[in-house]
Amino acid sequence: MQSNKLRMAIRATAAVAVLGVAGQAQAFDFKAGDVDASVYGYARLSMSYDIDENLASANNVQSGDPNTIAGGDVDGHFGASANQSRFGIKATNADGVMMNIEGDFAFGSGRFRLRHGYGSYNGVLAGQTWSNYNSFVASTPTLDFNGVVGNAGYQSRTAQLRYTTGAMSFSVEDPKSSVPSGRDSTPAFTARFENSSGGMGFSAAAVVKQNSYDDGTNDDSTLGFGVFGAASFAISDMFTIRGALNYVDGATSYLYLSGGSDAVVQGTSLENNSGMGGTLGTSIKLGGGSSINVAYGMTTLDDENLAAGATEANQNLFVNYMWTPVKNVMMGVEYGYHENEKQSGASEDANRVMFAAQYNF
Repeated sequence: MQSNKLRMAIRATAAVAVLGVAGQAQAFDFKAGDVDASVYGYARLSMSYDIDENLASANNVQSGDPNTIAGGDVDGHFGASANQSRFGIKATNADGVMMNIEGDFAFGSGRFRLRHGYGSYNGVLAGQTWSNYNSFVASTPTLDFNGVVGNAGYQSRTAQLRYTTGAMSFSVEDPKSSVPSGRDSTPAFTARFENSSGGMGFSAAAVVKQNSYDDGTNDDSTLGFGVFGAASFAISDMFTIRGALNYVDGATSYLYLSGGSDAVVQGTSLENNSGMGGTLGTSIKLGGGSSINVAYGMTTLDDENLAAGATEANQNLFVNYMWTPVKNVMMGVEYGYHENEKQSGASEDANRVMFAAQYNF
């Protein structure tokens, strides 16, 4: 029973990350022939005041990427946006074939963006969804759209073919690369184990891919890889702690918000960049649908192959208060601190406060 409750808690944590901190949307369910379907989503307003740096673009007030900190004498910026509002549909037929299409308006000039578009049957998934080199086990809720740096794995969606059996899943994915004059000549291969035991949820995964470059005269390739571990532990009904560690070599695209390139060309050879990241967070339930969340994340890259202006280290910290007055409504306020350090040793930081209101259906 306790294990089942923890699995439900892990899934709820995933829903928090996927649906933007308010919990699982309450879908409209309906049946058409032998197909059971549900429509779900939410409407959301986010407002931010960037105290000493402009971290928000005109179309995406939620963007808190520490790599965008420019420094200098910059006054505060206010922004507001509803572009994170989301809509999706799931359908399952009598044979167990499931399809999911979901999108939002989070980027660009309010145009609809595909987030998920996949089908699955008998453990085989094909389409675009969260990378298999990813976990929400250690995710602490934040109002900031990007969340903490160093989160477990590739914190986005990608085209893939995946097979899941029990707690194990394997995938062949569209590779994420950042190599000068690079090319993708092979897919990325991943494996993940995710389960729970007693009061703990845990996940571990690995990704392997090839880095290649060809400038028309010289070409070379290297093997890139990444590994992460993530865990959450419910100390009591009131307190939960979470943490993750991620190490990459030649796969910094899979080190969340690290800002580095997977590899660089040295002479005529391709040399991998390596790095690591980690997160630590806690959630405290206060009762009455309210909670306090504290989350910290960091990444650091080996500076041996970094250019002088490249980002070497990132960190951010969030402290928020969230209140759910009724099941389908969340409101919250948050303080965020962002800092980056360049290979040259120069560093910049920024502070922001946010408010969010989200209405689920």
